[in-house]
Amino acid sequence: MTGNRGVCGCCGALRPRYKRLVDNIFPEDPEDGLVKTNMEKLTFYALSAPEKLDRIGAYLSEKLIRDVSRHRYGYVCIAMEALDQLLMACHCQSINLFVESFLKMVAKLLESEKPDLQILGTNSFVKFANIEEDTPSYHRSYDFFVSRFSEMCHSNHDDLDIRTKIRMSGIKGLQGVVRKTVNDELQANIWDPQHMDKIVPSLLFNLQHAEEAESRSPSPLQTTEKEKENPAELAERCLRELLGRAAYGNIKNAIKPVLIHLDNHTLWEPKTFAIRCFKIIMYSIQWGGRLPSGAFVELHSHWIRTILVALHSPSPDLPHQPRHVCLLPQHSHLVIQQLLGHLDGNSKSAATVRAGIVEVLSEAAVIAASGSVGPTVLEVFNTLLRQLRLSIDYALTGSYDCAVVGGTKIIKEHEERMFQEAVIKTTGSFASTLPTYQRSEVMLFIMSKVPLPSLHHPLDTGKAGENRNRLTQIMLLKSLLQVSTGFQCSNMLTALPSSFLDRLLSAALLEDAEIRQFVLQILISFIDRHGNKHKFQTISTISDISVLKLKVDKCSRQDTVFMKKHSQQLYRHMYLTCKEESNGHIHYEALYSLLALISIELANEEVVVDLIRLVLAMQELAQVNEDNLPLYNRCALYALGAAYLNLISQLTTVPAFCQHIHEVIEMRQKEAPYLLPEGVFTEKPRLSRNLDRLGPEILFRQSKISEVLGGSGYNSDRLSTPYIPQLTDEDRLSKRKSIGETISLQVEVESRNSPEKEEKAPAEEITYETLKKAIVDSVAVEEQERERRRQVVEKFQKAPFEEIAAHCGARSTLLQSKLNQIFEITIRPPPSPSGTITAAYGQPQSHSIPVYEMKFPDLCVY
Repeated sequence: MTGNRGVCGCCGALRPRYKRLVDNIFPEDPEDGLVKTNMEKLTFYALSAPEKLDRIGAYLSEKLIRDVSRHRYGYVCIAMEALDQLLMACHCQSINLFVESFLKMVAKLLESEKPDLQILGTNSFVKFANIEEDTPSYHRSYDFFVSRFSEMCHSNHDDLDIRTKIRMSGIKGLQGVVRKTVNDELQANIWDPQHMDKIVPSLLFNLQHAEEAESRSPSPLQTTEKEKENPAELAERCLRELLGRAAYGNIKNAIKPVLIHLDNHTLWEPKTFAIRCFKIIMYSIQWGGRLPSGAFVELHSHWIRTILVALHSPSPDLPHQPRHVCLLPQHSHLVIQQLLGHLDGNSKSAATVRAGIVEVLSEAAVIAASGSVGPTVLEVFNTLLRQLRLSIDYALTGSYDCAVVGGTKIIKEHEERMFQEAVIKTTGSFASTLPTYQRSEVMLFIMSKVPLPSLHHPLDTGKAGENRNRLTQIMLLKSLLQVSTGFQCSNMLTALPSSFLDRLLSAALLEDAEIRQFVLQILISFIDRHGNKHKFQTISTISDISVLKLKVDKCSRQDTVFMKKHSQQLYRHMYLTCKEESNGHIHYEALYSLLALISIELANEEVVVDLIRLVLAMQELAQVNEDNLPLYNRCALYALGAAYLNLISQLTTVPAFCQHIHEVIEMRQKEAPYLLPEGVFTEKPRLSRNLDRLGPEILFRQSKISEVLGGSGYNSDRLSTPYIPQLTDEDRLSKRKSIGETISLQVEVESRNSPEKEEKAPAEEITYETLKKAIVDSVAVEEQERERRRQVVEKFQKAPFEEIAAHCGARSTLLQSKLNQIFEITIRPPPSPSGTITAAYGQPQSHSIPVYEMKFPDLCVY
């Protein structure tokens, strides 16, 4: 017997050379390890005769299988070491057959119940996975390895250390399978659902245990050696690598198992793990999988991914994640689509589950901020608003639309409210990632969904319908407020188009105080383009506004055009809003902020004059009190006027104006502190019932203001004219009781066309300034004409029959009087000796010759 484990000396010489070389690498005592000199001879022989490599592999496979069955684990380790060295050294065309033998031996080890053999086989497979083969393989299958490695990832061995080692081996094995197959088109497609449904849940199963280690390093570059042995840390790195290699068409198959795993293990409700998973997903797919096959691929993939993962690690230690840094095409919107579809699929799930999905969607949308979500913008908001409306219906009805499998679910209203708040937050987070033009479209889209009383948006009737309408209005306006927060646009005409502003201001006339509050806050968000709104959150009569450090820019031409077009509409709604009895402290603060921001952002000389007139009209409203406002509201209007006039006087820097405002404020401090914001807008306001006996010295006088500002170049005629809002039937459409309902169309027609108010205008001199003004005002004139036509059509469509009849009667009476005048003029006796007559307007007019007596030129006669 020789030292080659029982091989006969007389027969050894007759054995093939490759077998003798293989036998010689095994020592008599397995503890001595591989015979290195003989291994070098075997390697040299394999390189010299590559056609023998497959036979060498087959023979080694026989010996290993026999040793495994005989429990000779020392020789098993030597055989695997020899196989590893041969694989690393040989890259010839015949290696495919050798690999088949190698994989057979690895499979044999993985099938063993011995943890050490499983780990040994995994380590060899990982070394094999890192080898780049020169020739492709057409028939190799890794199905067994995916299944076996996934099973090892779920090991429940009694010994904690052994269980950890087995799980880590399984993760490494899956990582090896991915590396070996993902870039080889001839291999089995690892992205098929049958493989992804095993790989991804296995990684997530181990990743869940990372929640126990809160003090882990923020990125893979900073992990310690001890943490690298943690299955959760290894699973995270493997998941990042897997998703980083995903191409466009493979992302769906990789994300779907994640969603199913979170469903099956009820991981949406705590939502912490779900958010962490999708942070890993979003940061990974932004950088991997789309590198071109040129210079980028030549870089070492491990170092590239390690650096990028470190930059994008979603660790709590790095709260401000880098965004807008990916220069390669992104596929983040595919993940957003998957989440949206999953949200729709869980429409009848518990509110906590839906809220978790929405929270994850919010986090994913922030990470996908570099424009990759463009194709799905309206789809995202449409889905969110649809879910919001469904949640409102669930909360009101207490049940889902149809029966739920497994019994009726109890809907908890507070959970639905939590879900609604999550949707609103997500709407704002997602919108903050969009460019300005898309954000404007989204706001218009949301506003179009707000149910308002009109022909195009009929409201639900009945008590339940009214509640549904109110909740829908509030939730959509809260969403709109989230979207508008931080929105900045240099052109207000673009930011607030007529179609949007009309519907928004219509909501300002609704009876609900909360809705009016949201409308005011939305307007403030739009107008505040320099971050000044927080400086006006408290209403006060500050003596020196320089301490506010206001950022004021000159009003641009676009802003001037916007105010010419929409200023009267804004003034009217602010005036009507301040009359509401249900107004509270927060409404007056919002009105003050809105007035102040318009003065800073959009004001020219004409706007300043109109705002002063508007505030004086508010003072007149509180003084006359035709609407029987509560005592607090009247004092609040006085205080609001004092605060704003104090601000605008210092902004205009007209000494006489500032002196008058200062004198009135000082007088109020002495005699009527309940008319100042410091006495009204407090927790315990100081009010007085003597508002009907106020002296003129504590009121802001329009004549005085007109005098002092007129001397500084302001339009004194306009300042001396009291502000009267242009009333329409919008109040009736908004279902609110106001003065607008009592004014019939007949009064409006008569006030517009009454003969007593018509005067013969003198011929206007056409100058350069006239032409310039006509060009600038053309946009506003067209818009006013269009609005007038729309109002006329709407009146005839919606007004009661009595109003229409009164309107037509007034018009017919007016027309008949005009005809009578015409007939009287044309068929009148010879003129008086003076040659002139006095018309009904009180002005001299030339006598008209009857038509039948006129002399026409020959060319005019037919």
